[in-house]
Amino acid sequence: MKVYGSQKAVDHISFHVNKGEIVGFLGPNGAGKSTTMKILTGYLQADGGTCSVCDIDVATDPIGVKKRIGYLPELNALYYDMYVREYLGFIASLHKVGHARLAIEKTISLVGLERESGKKLGQLSKGYKQRVGLAASLIHQPEVLILDEPTSGLDPNQIVEIREVIRQQGKDKTVLFSSHILQEVEAICDRVIIINKGTLVADDKLANLREQSVSNIVKVEFKEEVPEELFNNLPALQSKINTNTNNWQLATADPESLRKQILELALQHNLNIVSLQSENRSLEDIFRTLTQEAVTASI
Repeated sequence: MKVYGSQKAVDHISFHVNKGEIVGFLGPNGAGKSTTMKILTGYLQADGGTCSVCDIDVATDPIGVKKRIGYLPELNALYYDMYVREYLGFIASLHKVGHARLAIEKTISLVGLERESGKKLGQLSKGYKQRVGLAASLIHQPEVLILDEPTSGLDPNQIVEIREVIRQQGKDKTVLFSSHILQEVEAICDRVIIINKGTLVADDKLANLREQSVSNIVKVEFKEEVPEELFNNLPALQSKINTNTNNWQLATADPESLRKQILELALQHNLNIVSLQSENRSLEDIFRTLTQEAVTASI
């Protein structure tokens, strides 16, 4: 638990991440993700509860925990006057890495920093600064990786490369990472943890969340503008989202029935359907449903 004044930033959430598991840590802005990560890494003291990393209590042995963790914070603080290799050498010395020079070169290659490795950190683009932060979190071969927005500032090609680095590291490490790019989480993770306003709203495999949530979205585009109330009497409809009055996304547990009902609706009101299709719910749909429901329940 973590409290700031009258606000509970983290409210008695509980979860466990296994070795060899890559878990996406999700939530809206201000949900408590970064605060939770700072508590786990020993950079912020909790106001209540306990947490441990590799069976080491964070409160009683924060140094022991930090030895086993590679941490990339949301705000990647770097020494801009240092060169890339100089900085990584400094980080390696803090962790007392053996054969530091070899470890530096290996890590530079791993995160794709070769071309920029002769520059000062202040001369790097945001994306390459992020790569340096990732390299610093990996150089001592930690057992646990905690990554807060690791692909922030990267271009699409760089995102694919870093995604592969995280996937490879996850084979023999425990990885917890947050991201607002939900496609990244879907591409890397089997399991997600979602928090909202400091409380846990979901912790499950993505496949299970899809089954537990409304399972499908039916998308329909009309040639004409269609008022919202026209959908109110469709028996198979559970909820609706419109991008504009011609395009609608309709949530349902029975997409086949809903499609038939939409066709009947179009015939009754002389509407022209441009397209009609159904698809499985994305992580974005699940995320919005869970966090919106949590917000509604707290009011």
